[in-house]
Amino acid sequence: MTEIIIDKKKYVLIPDREYKSLQKKAALKTKPEKVLSIEDARAYSKKLIRRWASEK
Repeated sequence: MTEIIIDKKKYVLIPDREYKSLQKKAALKTKPEKVLSIEDARAYSKKLIRRWASEK
């Protein structure tokens, strides 16, 4: 790991292998987005379409 200072800002250089392992760890900690079922998605899209149509 190497530290570089440019314009009073500190940057850290790490090897690609370490960077990818850090990305994997971070991805595992994030919560996945909620996925709607087909019926729920259809109902939600109809609701949005009706709201959009009533605004016009």
